[in-house]
Amino acid sequence: MEEKNEEAGMKRRKNLLIVSGVIVTVILGYFTIMSLMAPGKKLEDIRLKYGPEESSVNKIDERLYSDSSYMALLKEKSYLQARTSMAETDSVYMTLNLSDSTANLEISGVTVHSVRINCFRVSGILRRTDEYAISSMLSLPMNIVSDLATIKKEPLMIKIAPKDTSEFKPDIIPDTSDFEPVNYILEMDNGIRIYVYQTTDTLRSDRRQLFFFDLRDRSGTTWSYLKSIARFRVPEYHPFIKIRLPKADAKILYRAVPRRGQIAVYT
Repeated sequence: MEEKNEEAGMKRRKNLLIVSGVIVTVILGYFTIMSLMAPGKKLEDIRLKYGPEESSVNKIDERLYSDSSYMALLKEKSYLQARTSMAETDSVYMTLNLSDSTANLEISGVTVHSVRINCFRVSGILRRTDEYAISSMLSLPMNIVSDLATIKKEPLMIKIAPKDTSEFKPDIIPDTSDFEPVNYILEMDNGIRIYVYQTTDTLRSDRRQLFFFDLRDRSGTTWSYLKSIARFRVPEYHPFIKIRLPKADAKILYRAVPRRGQIAVYT
């Protein structure tokens, strides 16, 4: 009798494991499928918003869209349009020219700081899909809506006022460029995320800091995906641009551009 009960218990546990495995497999499969659909949905949204208008009076011959020379000129025109729009403001803005691997700070069309990008990666949706729609989207300046960084946007300095002028001492701002890792993410109003990482690790802890920084970003993205999928919605995909810059220059760019500043990109 005891042997039969034990055998029945083992059978129930086995069935439970099988059912649990099937459920987990279905959930993972559903998550994977919805995640794979996200880039396609994002591209479709971009095409609907920035693609050519079918009812346009001066409709462009669609054969031009496959002409590499025409598309190269269109990309350059879009980049210049975005820069011209930003030059009309009196604020500092950033330009990323990936074709010649430079990141620049500009004011009213004048470059005030330029740095070479050591290496970069670009989401495939921005380079190998609908070039016309992507160029149209990038013809508008991108506005920063949020950021995540390992450094403060504006370093805080606490100063005690002197009793008289004889006690006045000029501010000496300590150089912290070798003591804090410089990595940050800028999220734009069109959904693009720009990742900026320092090129070299000056401290042993820099690599560990980068690991936890990336983990925080990936955890946030995964949680956002899970919430969308739980509501039976395709999650929002964020095309990315990842660049590596010298540590000091990366910090200059981050702190020079206003919190809700503008960026133009040439891919």
